[in-house]
Amino acid sequence: MTNRRTLPRALTLALGLLVALPATAAAVAPPAPTTQGADASALDFRLGATQVSIRFAGPGVLHVQALPAGATDRPTLVMDPHAAPFDARATQVRSDHDGGTLDDARLTARWNRQANTLTLQGAQHHPLLTLDLAALAQGHVALGHAAADALYGIAGYDKDADAASGLLRTGHWVAKAGKQGHAGAPFVWSTAGWGMLVDTDGADFALHSARLEVTRLSKPAVDVYLLVGTPPQLFAELAQLSGHAPLFPKWASGFINSQWGIDEKEFRQIVATYREKHIPLDAFTFDFDWKDWGKDWGEFSWNPVKFPDGPSGKLKADMDALGVRMTGIMKPRVHVDTIEGRYATAHDLWLPGEKASPDYFSHLMVKDIDFDHPAARAWWWNPQLQHSFETGIVGWWNDEADTTQSNTQFLNMQRATYDGQRAHSPLRVWSLNRDFWLGAQRYAYGLWSGDIKTGFASMAAQRPRMLSAIALGEMQWGMDGGGFEGHPSDENYARWIEFGAFTPVFRVHGTQNEKRQPWVYGPVAEAAATKAIRLRYALMPYIYSYQHRASTQGVGLVQPLAFVWPHDTQARNDVQSWLFGDWLLVSPVVAQGQTSKRIYLPAGDWIDWWSGKHYAGGQSVDYAVDAKTWADIPLFVLAGAIIPTQPVMDWTSEHPVATVDVDVFPAATATHFAYYDDDGETYGYQHGEYFAQRLTTHKAGDTVSFSVAAPEGSYQPALRHYLVRVHGIAAQTVDGALKRYATPAALAAADGEGWSTASDRYGALTVLKLDAGAARAVTLHANATH
Repeated sequence: MTNRRTLPRALTLALGLLVALPATAAAVAPPAPTTQGADASALDFRLGATQVSIRFAGPGVLHVQALPAGATDRPTLVMDPHAAPFDARATQVRSDHDGGTLDDARLTARWNRQANTLTLQGAQHHPLLTLDLAALAQGHVALGHAAADALYGIAGYDKDADAASGLLRTGHWVAKAGKQGHAGAPFVWSTAGWGMLVDTDGADFALHSARLEVTRLSKPAVDVYLLVGTPPQLFAELAQLSGHAPLFPKWASGFINSQWGIDEKEFRQIVATYREKHIPLDAFTFDFDWKDWGKDWGEFSWNPVKFPDGPSGKLKADMDALGVRMTGIMKPRVHVDTIEGRYATAHDLWLPGEKASPDYFSHLMVKDIDFDHPAARAWWWNPQLQHSFETGIVGWWNDEADTTQSNTQFLNMQRATYDGQRAHSPLRVWSLNRDFWLGAQRYAYGLWSGDIKTGFASMAAQRPRMLSAIALGEMQWGMDGGGFEGHPSDENYARWIEFGAFTPVFRVHGTQNEKRQPWVYGPVAEAAATKAIRLRYALMPYIYSYQHRASTQGVGLVQPLAFVWPHDTQARNDVQSWLFGDWLLVSPVVAQGQTSKRIYLPAGDWIDWWSGKHYAGGQSVDYAVDAKTWADIPLFVLAGAIIPTQPVMDWTSEHPVATVDVDVFPAATATHFAYYDDDGETYGYQHGEYFAQRLTTHKAGDTVSFSVAAPEGSYQPALRHYLVRVHGIAAQTVDGALKRYATPAALAAADGEGWSTASDRYGALTVLKLDAGAARAVTLHANATH
């Protein structure tokens, strides 16, 4: 037998793809063409009674459809119904006697008429995929790929599942919404540079060594989208196909305290303590307590006994003054013997086949609303819910809609709220939900990991849950910080807050009458937790810029290492560390009493955020951990980083920010940061009301350049200056007609632009003060005789 290790890589891949295909490709008679000629917008032909069409649907994206005779195609909720049509002018589609070819800058695809296959190559003409078109015509997907390809996506983990597989996918996986923190998508992708999205409401994926099969599709027409590109390109195109996530309000990037078992008096005391201690807090989430549960319209209305100032709006006014947004739990069920329950019965809004049962909280009979029913969704945003929104419940914690077999019950529950709020208010929608199905992101949809246990093992198990959800398209993920079931130890709580500070949705929660405020866990834990929360708020300009990127480009604040180092085998299934933005690698401590942690750093030059110590990438390092104060978070800066920060505030919008600090760690390759801001509250950003500015740096020998591009957008923030700290250089001269100041403090106090030098924990430092809102380029020279 030929030893495949001795073959060139391209030939090895090609052999693997051919071996991978099942027998169906050769078993069907050659297709009858319906499109002939040199150029066309698509390749269209018949395989038996099935019409097959192959066309471009985006850069590096092919849509392959097999439509049986007499069938019509209706996309599922996976697909964005409002997606803009793709402009295919930069593509080429050519048919010939043997089949046809499709080309763009990322891929070349070849339809082989005789073999009934479609093969894809990347931009460098290396083979990637072979799609069996005959299998497609028979109602399932068979795709050949290289045996060495690392596969991701399809499904995450519910709260109880064994997550030992981490991010990698092999064997049998079910694409479904699931329950209790599960995430699902009919999407599989590889760091080899390809992905596949199937338009179906659920499916079975069988992943073999060099082929994958997708069966149990939900509709007669088979719609497959083949994607080629880097991981960020794949997720950008996935967002184009399935829909972009609208930007959450800025407050949702802050710290959120959730609690079950509370009344207005305790709530006011908790908020006052946060403010007194200057522990940042942006939102508070109520469980059952806020509702008048069991009464007429009680599912949608304030409880006037527990929250006497809720219905009038006085509580909202008081909390607005303190910078605290209130959010509330929403359940999919309604009490049967109420005004709204009788309406649901009369208008057939109940989940089909479900019998009434006693609610575990009110002990009265309830049934679930069928949110897949359009009439139910239209009714859901009713005058009572609208009143609760107007009087302070401005975010939605949707719970327990994951108990049915529908992949879209939870999605459509939040869709009903999203559509209702968007029709009523210009304020951005925020929600947190207990499962995820691709397509839900279009409705301002966050995911939390379910009713997890407390303890270090449970905390550690949240890492693969977060990263696997992100790796299939849900960029807004959070958890019950501290754990839902049980009471965490002081150390566990402190470490959990540090973990949460580096997740997309930062919140704490516990079961009934459990408290998750930092001061509950003793002075050592309180100090460690406060430090982590305040670091999160210092990083808010950095965080919010990446939250915007999640909305526009499909890649969010948190990235698995494989997104950026796709060919690093050690990073492929690393779940203990991740990128926070593009420039920070974080590896939270998740073991009790840990004094040292071994951390893998991918290629690049890395700098310890806390000490300034430098590490070469491509190796694992042993990092000392403080097991007594619990106050350290392993956090590394990648050379080339541009990291904006701001003064820590008690909430995200407490004060206008006139000066943003920018830490710059220049590298030999030019790097960039897309600074972004807007009003943080409305959808004006979708109409050009934003402020965006590209920051760039580059190091060449003993010279460093830093530039600020002209701003984009019509929004005018309070920002006047960037105070730029360029690390690793004590400039002797600075080009750009800037005044030199004796100290950075004198520079910061000055009205105009300028520069100064100093040193800090990272070493030599040059500080620049530059006007924001205008294009500017500055060059720093370490040698006065340049």
